[in-house]
Amino acid sequence: MIESGGIVAYPTDSSYAFGWAMGNKSAQERIRRLKHLDKHHHFTLVCEGLSELASYARVDNQAYRLLRALTPGPYTFILPATRQVPNRLQHPKRKTIGIRVPANPIALALLRELPEPLLSTTLQLPEQDEPMNEPWEIRELLDHELAAVVDGGPCALDSTSVVDLTGPVPVVARVGLGDVSHLETA
Repeated sequence: MIESGGIVAYPTDSSYAFGWAMGNKSAQERIRRLKHLDKHHHFTLVCEGLSELASYARVDNQAYRLLRALTPGPYTFILPATRQVPNRLQHPKRKTIGIRVPANPIALALLRELPEPLLSTTLQLPEQDEPMNEPWEIRELLDHELAAVVDGGPCALDSTSVVDLTGPVPVVARVGLGDVSHLETA
């Protein structure tokens, strides 16, 4: 379904998320409209593991050590994008990309079946204070927008912690579910 252009809702270790094929521009625009996002909003590449991540982000030794310690898990890392990442997926000025490796077994099984990472964003609509957490509720509200809802039961109701690894030291851009107490906060 994803490879043929569909958008799915799937569980992660932090919350449910929308996921679609990285090259699917129309799905990306549908999500922008659905979530009322501007053209500068960044989506996240969700990878199966660190070996896949290296195709899309430049990772120095210090960043790699931190990535190995914190993945898989509820973290999103801001990294310099490689040339393999289309410009429309990069921060327009910084040329960075958000990348994560989830620990959720359902998300990992889904990623193993795909030829490339998922482009993803938290399944939280503009009028909601928290991400959606109940598969039946997601199906009921968004069935007309989604190719499928992968039912993993309720999961966490929090965002990932975001760690910017583009500078000389890691900087926490957002405190979320992942423990970042040992890192510098922006």
